[in-house]
Amino acid sequence: MSPAAQHVTVLLAEAVEALAIRPDGVYVDGTFGRGGHSREILAKLGSAGRLIAFDRDPQAIAVAQSLGDPRLVVVHAPFSALTDELDRLGVDGIDGLLLDLGVSSPQLDEAARGMSFRFDAPLDMRMDTSRGQTVAQWLADASVAQITEVLRDYGEERFAHAIAKAVAAARTGGAVATTRQLAEIVEKAVRTRESGQHPATRSFQALRIFINQELEELSLVLPDAVARLNPGGRLVVISFHSLEDRIVKRFMRDESRPPQLPSRLPLRAAELPQPRLSLIGRSRRPGPAEVAANPRARSAVMRVAERAAEAGR
Repeated sequence: MSPAAQHVTVLLAEAVEALAIRPDGVYVDGTFGRGGHSREILAKLGSAGRLIAFDRDPQAIAVAQSLGDPRLVVVHAPFSALTDELDRLGVDGIDGLLLDLGVSSPQLDEAARGMSFRFDAPLDMRMDTSRGQTVAQWLADASVAQITEVLRDYGEERFAHAIAKAVAAARTGGAVATTRQLAEIVEKAVRTRESGQHPATRSFQALRIFINQELEELSLVLPDAVARLNPGGRLVVISFHSLEDRIVKRFMRDESRPPQLPSRLPLRAAELPQPRLSLIGRSRRPGPAEVAANPRARSAVMRVAERAAEAGR
């Protein structure tokens, strides 16, 4: 296996254990990647079990199809298409959904994907390279205000406006078309940076999240997932970015509380609508040994919730 194809799955045992897999259950891996979690789920499923794996990356889809497991259904689509795809497959309820957010190591380490400033490559950053606009194409037409907004909102970049102006100025000499060009522009525009962090880290992260609509995709799938979970089904989400984790944390918190009703509504406690989710344990992070073996795991946070038995769909 080439280095570009290698991927170390984060919180592998912990995430699959959190799904509380039933051998005959129906599960969804919303982010197949290179199949670490999916393989572990399949190992715990019986012959009547079923796993539906989503991914946007054509290379990930190829890996999934190569497994040749009759219990595995492979879907080339973003996980926000969960409802439509389950309807297409004739699947009503599911017993668990796992989301391992962010990008995989192969996507970062393959220069041609244009997601890292470590390589000089076309400025692409799309997870699905078969469709959609590249970062270079978007930057060619985006206004200073639009670039500023993306860098600020998706990367929490405090020098967003200065970087946006520098990108716009650089365009007068030709398109900003490669990762090296963008990294050098950002490096000149950023006056100071956290120790040990490349000046372009936040900008690259922001543009990747934006071009793939990662936060929007997450916000769309969470309520759909809960609606499809069978009673006792588990929702397991691993986040690598504070903005992602904030969305997951707030969603699970809100769905684990009773709906807010008018205070004078004449209802007994037993008649009140019940929360759709119950939280399972506290958030989990990789231990020191996992982080030492795989430094990219250091920012991972896993949250788990279970579909309440009494909540209506």
